[in-house]
Amino acid sequence: MNLAEMLSYADIRQLSRIAMHYECECSVHSKNSLIQSILAAVNRREVFEQTVRSLSWDDVRFLNAILFDRRDAFSLEELLAWAKQGNRSDGSPRDTIVKFTQIGWLFNGHSLQTKTLFAIPRDVKQRIGDMLARQWRSNMDVTGDPPVYRDEHDFLPGDCLRFLEFVRFHEPQLTADGYMYKRHLHQLLSSLQVEEAPLAKGGWRFGYGRRFKEYPNRFSLIYDYCYFQQLIEEGKDRLALTERGEQAVAEGLAPSPADLYRFWIRLYKGPVRNIQAVVHWICRLCPQWTTVASLKKTLIPLVDAYYFDQPDDILEQRVLKMMMHLGLLQIGEHEDGTAVVQMKPVGVRIVQGTYVEEADRIELPDDQEKSRRPVPDRR
Repeated sequence: MNLAEMLSYADIRQLSRIAMHYECECSVHSKNSLIQSILAAVNRREVFEQTVRSLSWDDVRFLNAILFDRRDAFSLEELLAWAKQGNRSDGSPRDTIVKFTQIGWLFNGHSLQTKTLFAIPRDVKQRIGDMLARQWRSNMDVTGDPPVYRDEHDFLPGDCLRFLEFVRFHEPQLTADGYMYKRHLHQLLSSLQVEEAPLAKGGWRFGYGRRFKEYPNRFSLIYDYCYFQQLIEEGKDRLALTERGEQAVAEGLAPSPADLYRFWIRLYKGPVRNIQAVVHWICRLCPQWTTVASLKKTLIPLVDAYYFDQPDDILEQRVLKMMMHLGLLQIGEHEDGTAVVQMKPVGVRIVQGTYVEEADRIELPDDQEKSRRPVPDRR
């Protein structure tokens, strides 16, 4: 429902509080007068802009959890959890919920089935997103075309198939911990369209995939995708194809870029809890070549640290570079070393056309190593 409809279902007490917030001059005893005055105030562009500009980063982080969620209603527990996660000051999560009900951005359900749920008006949600996008886009440093850039096109689906073909031909041996031996790993990585070096010793890696500890970032995603899609199986000492994997190789069935993107979001939701929203913001803010520095400056407040992974590294290494591997964006560099990124049209279509529900995530077993004192991964 839009704002006008939600106002019509709201009780006169909430309408009075909203009218008081906007300093409406109207009869507090007439519901119709209250609704008309509130709509007149909220629909004034300067009033709405001022409301958005006055939001704290705690407020923005809370709204960020809602803006790209396609559901119509949320439980109080969900809202409180998002408010708590986004709160980096001393404010109360309940105060956050109260604040947004008082400005007419959150409403209780009106029916017996929805009275314990909260909803944000669709038109208000759209306006908040558009207003933040305009505000943040003005902070972006847009450049011309860089002389060099990386575009991995649709190489990732093809490399998934190459990996399956490699497993079918070699059935590589596995260590006691379930990883491929270095000899086979070197051979495999050098056969992919985008080659990665095996990991050096000394780094501490966990959280971004089942086999992220021993495999480089891009191949770790390929491996985990094939494992969770039941295309490969880890035997006692060898890696082999499943029946589904054999069929995929026989018929040349590579995954679609959208399937890989969806899997990546589900896999990375643990360490980067609001990754889907962050990716949507990158999509909206980088239609042209944009400096990574200006993008970071705007989006870093939305990203939380994950153990020794700091927000800066998460945004650049875990999000932007993985989006490049997924074929969603290009990463370039100017002569002076300035790093730039640009969304690809196909990337925009995939991001905007794919939605992963909040609860749809891949749960990885707790890594006992997290309880120790790790050395940060600097790769």
